[in-house]
Amino acid sequence: MAKEGPNWDGLLKWSLSHADGTNPTRNLSEEDRRWFMEAMQAQTVDVVKRMKEITLVMQTPEQVLESQGVTSQDIEDMLDELQEHVESIDMANDLHSIGGLVPLLGYLKNSHANIRAKAAEVVSTIVQNNPKSQQLVMEANGLESLLSNFTSDPDVTARTKALGAISSLIRHNKLGIAAFRLANGYAALRDALSSESVRFQRKALNLIHYLLHENRSDCAVVTELGFPRIFMHLASSEDGEVREGALRGLLDLGQDRTAQAANGSSSEDDEKLKQILQERIKGISAMSPEDLGAAKEERQLVDSLWNTCYNEPSSLREQGLVVLPGEDDALPPDVASKHFEPPLRAWAANRNDDTKPSSEKKQAPLLLGLGPPAQDPPA
Repeated sequence: MAKEGPNWDGLLKWSLSHADGTNPTRNLSEEDRRWFMEAMQAQTVDVVKRMKEITLVMQTPEQVLESQGVTSQDIEDMLDELQEHVESIDMANDLHSIGGLVPLLGYLKNSHANIRAKAAEVVSTIVQNNPKSQQLVMEANGLESLLSNFTSDPDVTARTKALGAISSLIRHNKLGIAAFRLANGYAALRDALSSESVRFQRKALNLIHYLLHENRSDCAVVTELGFPRIFMHLASSEDGEVREGALRGLLDLGQDRTAQAANGSSSEDDEKLKQILQERIKGISAMSPEDLGAAKEERQLVDSLWNTCYNEPSSLREQGLVVLPGEDDALPPDVASKHFEPPLRAWAANRNDDTKPSSEKKQAPLLLGLGPPAQDPPA
């Protein structure tokens, strides 16, 4: 089969000889043009056609696929391929028009945890920074399925991926946020923070921070649900990102007067928070220069929280540890998350994997097979 592919060495030499700047440009002969186009088209994938093939597989009952020798790993590989295709916003929106969105959401209820997790990851890619696909997923009751997996899936990876998809689905989506709140989403986030999975905790903390900034009135809600004590517990986590997320949550609540009024915190809670902050200050003070650099945000959060709670700078500022030499004097406003949220999907959509040698490419799984007889199509 390798001999039937294009002559890439010849194509490279031909391209260089016509575009290295040493020779004047000239019109291509019809023969050269035809040879070049055939070489390029040999490695071009008809994405829509391939997505239709994947859709056919997703629409086929699991029992039929198993009878044809299709394994759960094959399905995962297929979903990996689909995820690459829908990184393009146009392809993500086309998935619904070719009938692929509903069966994809159906995979959220698959009997295999890895398939449920991978399906949620594909959904996350489809809806990220994509209002049209967000609306389509909402109309197809995708949020309901994702919430079910987020709150009750027995596999923590599937729960984490579902939470990631929910976060992408409701960001910059007022209807999605409203539906999440009505479905007791904050209670589910509180339960997620009690998980032993660090990744699950991180995603929950990030979504909480986003929601509180989008709806400041929710600060009172999360306070009433007992989040402050959970945040205080997580502020001593061994994971740096979890600590930062918890401190950020405490700062969000501390800066909100409504939350302070709803809190009615006891002197015991106030003393506990002060003790936690003192312990973090002590830990930061003992850090190596390298660790201090990595803990820049935590240093600033501890100082800001201390200043918010006690109306005075923390001892970190006296030690010169809030802003180290060479760092900016002030914490810049958080505009990136609102206006330049990664990944840059326009760039991702224009990636050209054809520059890789064919030997390095992952072969697309062949899942269709002969299928059932034409007169007896699968239900």
